[in-house]
Amino acid sequence: MSAWEAMFLGLVQGLTEFLPISSSAHLRIVGDLMGSDPGAAFTAITQIGTEAAVVLYYRRTIRDILVAWWRALRGRDGTGWRARMGAHDEQARMAWYIALGSVPIVVLGLLFQDWIETSLRNLWITVTMLVVFALLLGWADRVGARRRTLDALTPPRALAFGLAQSLALVPGVSRSGGTITAGLLMGFTRKAAADYSFLLAIPAVLGSGFYQLAKSVGEDPAPGTPGALATLLATIVAFGVGYVVIIGFLKIVSTYSYKPFVVYRIVLAAVVVVLLLTGVLSATGGFVV
Repeated sequence: MSAWEAMFLGLVQGLTEFLPISSSAHLRIVGDLMGSDPGAAFTAITQIGTEAAVVLYYRRTIRDILVAWWRALRGRDGTGWRARMGAHDEQARMAWYIALGSVPIVVLGLLFQDWIETSLRNLWITVTMLVVFALLLGWADRVGARRRTLDALTPPRALAFGLAQSLALVPGVSRSGGTITAGLLMGFTRKAAADYSFLLAIPAVLGSGFYQLAKSVGEDPAPGTPGALATLLATIVAFGVGYVVIIGFLKIVSTYSYKPFVVYRIVLAAVVVVLLLTGVLSATGGFVV
């Protein structure tokens, strides 16, 4: 895969990572249309770029959370364990909620790593997930109370967000789509659900990306997948485009419903089905099931 092709996939990653339409599904589909599946490693590494955009956009929020967490841990609000865990500081609690919500995707990602990198990338699975989670997102947006803000987070709700995020290990689900759907069903506002979705993704995505990066150091890329320089360029593109998309997406969800994304997912699934049935796309993309 050439550098230009990889950069185009970086553009796709940046455009789709924060929208509830599944960036991994788009990379899988677009990569196959270009001649080869870019692979789970490329997807994970380019997500470092989009998560860097999240860190930049939420830098003040992240700073406040980390400072509050460290101060509470050192006993500023009391020396009891409850005080150190953030009982008296919402920002300190947020750090623990993000840590708790990150546990499911780490555990499931390690347990099912082989499937994630092979069998679960089957496009028939991707199509199914695109439709199923489109319907779930549409239903959640319609029935959700949309009253709670992030100060209403509790450990069970943080864990529920985390379980929803872990479903994004399957292409077609969407990390933001899964967590936002869970947030809406728990009564959070669209903006609060989106904000927490982005913050929750930081440790999991960066951890996965750097893990895949460490694994790939010194190894020759698989046939048809991008090399190191091409992957780096794609990651830079994903960062720049992703930052712009974050700004636009948060403005959209503060005003409008998720219906356009629901429709888009279903239309995309229908197009992929046609391409699969006509042989334009390969369900397995050449990987070993």
